[in-house]
Parts: sequence; C-alpha cells; structure tokens
Amino acid sequence: MKIKPPEPFTFEGGGDRAVLLLHGFTGNSTDVRMMGRFLEKNGYTTHAPIYRGHGKELEALSDATPDQWWEDVQNGLQHLRDLGYEKVAVAGLSLGGVLGLKLAYCEKIQGIIPMCAPMFFDNEEQLKQGFRFKAKQYKQLEEKDEATIKKEMNELEEQSKDMFTQLGQFINEVHDHVDEIYTPVFVVQASKDEMINTESAPYIYETVESDHKDIKWYENSGHFITVDKEKDELQQDVLDFLNSLDWS
Repeated sequence: MKIKPPEPFTFEGGGDRAVLLLHGFTGNSTDVRMMGRFLEKNGYTTHAPIYRGHGKELEALSDATPDQWWEDVQNGLQHLRDLGYEKVAVAGLSLGGVLGLKLAYCEKIQGIIPMCAPMFFDNEEQLKQGFRFKAKQYKQLEEKDEATIKKEMNELEEQSKDMFTQLGQFINEVHDHVDEIYTPVFVVQASKDEMINTESAPYIYETVESDHKDIKWYENSGHFITVDKEKDELQQDVLDFLNSLDWS
C-alpha cells in the first residue's frame, strides 16, 4: 500500500493575526489541523510545519535531532512573518508545547499555549512504547510480513537510542528556562494524560513570570487533547485566550 504522507498547512484567516501550531513527538500537522481550521474560521491565519523525520517511516525520525526540530519551528515562525504577520501566537501539543515554550523565551511572540507539554523527562518508556507502536503500525500499512517487521523493529530500537537521549536533554533545557518567560500563557492539561507527568502543567504555570497567565484541566481527555472528547471546548478556550491578547 502506498502511504500518502501528511503535509504542512497554512490556512489564511483574512485578518492580521496569526498562530503557529506545533505538533507532538511522532506526530504531524494532522494533530492540530482541526484547531487550525477552527481558528481560520474565526479570523486567525494558522501555520503548522512538520518537523524533520516526522510524518513518515519512523527510521527517518530516529535520524533526526531536537536541534533540527527547533530549526523547523523557527522556520515556521519566519514563514508567518514572511507572509506579513508581525505578531504571532504559538500553540503546541506535547513536544510542540516544549518547542513553543522555547520560542517564548527566545523570540518575541504574542502568547504561548502549551498543551500537555512535558517538563520532566521521566516518561521515556511511555514515549518508546508510543514510538514502537507507530513504527509497527506504519510497517503493517506497508504490508510487510511479521518476520521483516520484527527484524526492522529491533534495528530501529538500536538506531533511536541517541535521539531519545537528545530529546531528554532538550526537555530538561527548556525546563530550566521557563522562568524567563514573560509573554502571556494559557496552560492546557488533560487529566487522563497517560503519556507525561501531569505535574508539568502546574510547574509551567507557577514558574513562568507572566502577569497574564491561566491554567485549565480537561477532565475527560487524554494526551492527544486536540482530537479528544473535549476538543470543541479546547478550541473555544484557545480562541478566547487569543482574543484576550493585546494585538494592537
């Protein structure tokens, strides 16, 4: 079976406000596509890049690095600026939230919305399980036989060790700089998050130096909150937060 890879998107909202939408680890732009369309209908231009190694076979991901993903996020921000949007807010799911928080202390942005963003690298096994699940799923879609899948999975596990080490270092780096964030923040956390330490959310909320900050727990959602049961409520809350920012 030929698998159609996902693509980055830019949805023009018709106004002068823009939001950079950032997907999670092993994910792609479809993680945030529904939010992008919702914000577009409400006048916001949205852009979602796909980081290197994502959106394809997991072997490509194991060869990528967090430094490359950080570059891809910076290029995504520049893409919106090149389109003429001088003021940009950022919303990121999981790893996207971590990358967005780094943007918040490295660049001038209007606001940051970290959604289920890990601040403690104590979930390596959960990440590896998700990584293995997606790798196997992709290989099954490619219609490979079980013996081939098992062999390739063992090779992939060995190849990805350095990438997971660097991912942990990147999360720890951002954790140590959250107190340098002064931009408005809306922290989003799913109560049923099975992937990360949910203490990350109060850590972000309590550590940022922002005067304008809020936190909300979504009781019926899991880690992939942008596509879960409370996605409509989340979309409206994100819109309300964006509308509360100073875009003048």
